[in-house]
Amino acid sequence: MREAILAMIKEQGLQAGDRLDTEAQLTQRTGASRSTVRDALKSLEQDGTIGVVHGHGWFVSAIGSLHVERPVTRYESVTEMLESRGYSVTSAVLDVQESAASAKEAAALAVDEGTPVIRLTRIRYGNDEPMAMSLNVVLRSALPGPLNHRDWSGSLSRALEAHGHHIVSSAARITAAELPRDVEDRYSLGGLGPWMLVEETCLSRSGLRTIYAEEYFRGGEIAFSVLRRR
Repeated sequence: MREAILAMIKEQGLQAGDRLDTEAQLTQRTGASRSTVRDALKSLEQDGTIGVVHGHGWFVSAIGSLHVERPVTRYESVTEMLESRGYSVTSAVLDVQESAASAKEAAALAVDEGTPVIRLTRIRYGNDEPMAMSLNVVLRSALPGPLNHRDWSGSLSRALEAHGHHIVSSAARITAAELPRDVEDRYSLGGLGPWMLVEETCLSRSGLRTIYAEEYFRGGEIAFSVLRRR
């Protein structure tokens, strides 16, 4: 029943704040009992996927509007994650520029294609060893001001917090991947073996999709724990 409701949210393209069908409608639509539907709704509420407004019904939450294939149990920025593992973290800013969101980026950020964004490319080092290659796309409106007046080597999450955008959750897709060949050649990152690619959309406390990131992690050095439920 949980999966049926999640599939309905995805199929109908429901966004944060949209109302779900009533319990009676879900019962009729799925053929499940009223108690089964209610238990599934309460389970999704506990996960933070939906919320209830008494007297008005069930509504999709900010994180529930994202398709979560394999949720990472705790959101951490790359800097925070490496620091928590005992690494001394430094960053090399390879490129930062204002651009227009591509179709893929716009879909991830729930904005129109061509919306102004900041495209940031960095290598994160742990104890002077390359640990992560980051391609971050941030809504331009979330980080106002001239690009050259900002230190891009630090935590992007902390920079966003200074403008009132506190990242509290993300939806991530994790796969094995090789670095793009042009990135390997341009930044001398060849011969380091397979990488773990995390494609991530980050949500602020207000529900704004603020960052779309493609993070390549050294597969032999970094691992994530995930929570899976039946």
